[in-house]
Amino acid sequence: MSELRDANLIFRALIITGLILFGFFLAERYDLVSLALNADRSYISYLILCIYLLATAQWLWLSYRLSSERQEFRRLETAVAADEPPGPGSTGLLGAFLDNLNRKRDANATALLEAFGDQLLNRHALGHFLSDVLLKLGLLGTIVGFILMLMPMGEIREFDPSLMQRLLSSMSGGMAVALYTTLAGLITSTLLKMQYHLLDASAAELVTRLAVLVDVRLQHGAP
Repeated sequence: MSELRDANLIFRALIITGLILFGFFLAERYDLVSLALNADRSYISYLILCIYLLATAQWLWLSYRLSSERQEFRRLETAVAADEPPGPGSTGLLGAFLDNLNRKRDANATALLEAFGDQLLNRHALGHFLSDVLLKLGLLGTIVGFILMLMPMGEIREFDPSLMQRLLSSMSGGMAVALYTTLAGLITSTLLKMQYHLLDASAAELVTRLAVLVDVRLQHGAP
């Protein structure tokens, strides 16, 4: 089962991406995306969408790299289970960890494992930051929308039905900005957090399995 998880992380990421794209396709099919973008006079929704697409592209790249690390570790597990010396072909963070472990003079690998885990999770820091940025941009759109909605109130000097109609139309445009940018920020921020949670969980599992493997090897006197 672990072998399938190691090999299929990038495929799971692609499936999730496909489901998200299908959701956007359905929203566009019912003109929801176009309605939100066209109603946003602040263009904050465009910025939110662009940031989300770029962050998702980075997430796919990180999923591929983590999938490669997990497959390298799977080969290491197989070699250790067969009492064979690990091959010299390990690359990436796992390869650097094994090199440092082989050069280490004592049997305590806690510091190396913590450094390995920190390096894996630090790759995801930008994604978590961008998910917060998306949420903050949605809140910024809320404020901008309310400002746009309340600005026409200063133009009221006397009761004129035609003027009131224009003011209400302008106020409804500001309310649309507030609602659509908030919705865009909430949806994209939630999706991005979910995507990077998948990477965090996969990286944490890899560190746990590596810690167990190193402990077993050291108990058996392996370098």
